[in-house]
Amino acid sequence: MTTLLIRYPAKASVDSGAAQTCPFALVGDGGNLLQQGVSPLGNLSDLVASSRRVVLLLAAADVTLLRVVAPPLSAARLKAALPALVEEQVLGDPADCVLAAGAADADGGRTVAVVQRSWIEVLVKALLAQGAHHVSVLPAQLCLPFQPGSVSAALSTGDAGFELILRQSQTMGMGLTLPAQPQAALQTLRAMAGDEPVTLYLAPAQMAQFAPLAAAADAGHGAGHGTGHGAGLNITLMEDHWAHWVAASRSAGLDLAPALGATGANARQWQRWRWPLRIAALALLVNVAGLNIEWLRLKREAGAVSQSMLQTFKAAYPKEPVILDPAAQMRKNISLAKADGGQPAADEFTALSAALGEALGALPRKDIIATLEYRDRALQIKVKPNTVDSGTLAQLRSALAARKLDLSESNPGAWQIRPASGAGGGKS
Repeated sequence: MTTLLIRYPAKASVDSGAAQTCPFALVGDGGNLLQQGVSPLGNLSDLVASSRRVVLLLAAADVTLLRVVAPPLSAARLKAALPALVEEQVLGDPADCVLAAGAADADGGRTVAVVQRSWIEVLVKALLAQGAHHVSVLPAQLCLPFQPGSVSAALSTGDAGFELILRQSQTMGMGLTLPAQPQAALQTLRAMAGDEPVTLYLAPAQMAQFAPLAAAADAGHGAGHGTGHGAGLNITLMEDHWAHWVAASRSAGLDLAPALGATGANARQWQRWRWPLRIAALALLVNVAGLNIEWLRLKREAGAVSQSMLQTFKAAYPKEPVILDPAAQMRKNISLAKADGGQPAADEFTALSAALGEALGALPRKDIIATLEYRDRALQIKVKPNTVDSGTLAQLRSALAARKLDLSESNPGAWQIRPASGAGGGKS
């Protein structure tokens, strides 16, 4: 499973009409870098669709971080209260912004991220349209490595100039877009950092350009203010690598995507299930229709069979009305006709006992029956103890089967003998 991180340029550079390219990195679950590069967002469709998660690092210049103090509230109530809490610190209508609050500290203070709703919606919808499965939007300033007691900064070259990112604390940071003037950018960084030492992350290609400028600026500042005081304002230059951003993004703590609501990352989840749900509903409809059609066909066949049986019965017994079941009445009448003609029914006592006597005649020992009863149109027999072994029982079953009778043993020594299925036993 992979995660795709994308650093999107500031809105100001987009509005300037410059060609937009985004640094991106594809990392594995262990944080290992699999692929990196720079490309327009529209050319990342394959990577976006194949990644389990897409993390959009929103330009620090487009995200304002505010500190507010709020009483302990549930998530739903805090979301409803955020516009009123930040109203005095936001230019314009808070309803036009996406607001996301971080965790509260011991004093009840929270960091609230504010970003223009129309801007973040455009970016998230673009990723969802490219097949993103899960989208997170993090402020880029909170994805810089940070050491307490210092200021972390990153200066990147975009299509329309420099983008400066600062992180002053664990929960606060800011960003600016600047002209592509290295000396002015360093001066702006020094002014914004105040008296704190600065760690400035630069791309490897920028190190040779900025190293002498930073050294000269620090030397000039130290000469003008005293060596001891100037030494604390040194700017430490470090090469910027994706490993820094990947590690810091895991503890950013502020995801703006859930604050988008239905237009956020959850929208893609519903889109993924839209066609499967439609297909499932169609399959259910087809199956229900098929079952009803089959039921109607079987009902018609049952009606036709019942009508045929009724006609057959009336043809054989035209003067006798059909009470319930023509087939049962037919079996009863056939059994009565056989009895009137002197032919006993297969399940009568005389027929069953005669067949049993014939079967016992083939056994080496005949005196094996202790009791004999006729009940429920079957012979109920109890056998004397220790008179029948398994071989004798098998021989008796075979002899009875030849006479179309079944022998069942409900308990040891307790037999039941009745006509075999299809033997033509009648019922009254």
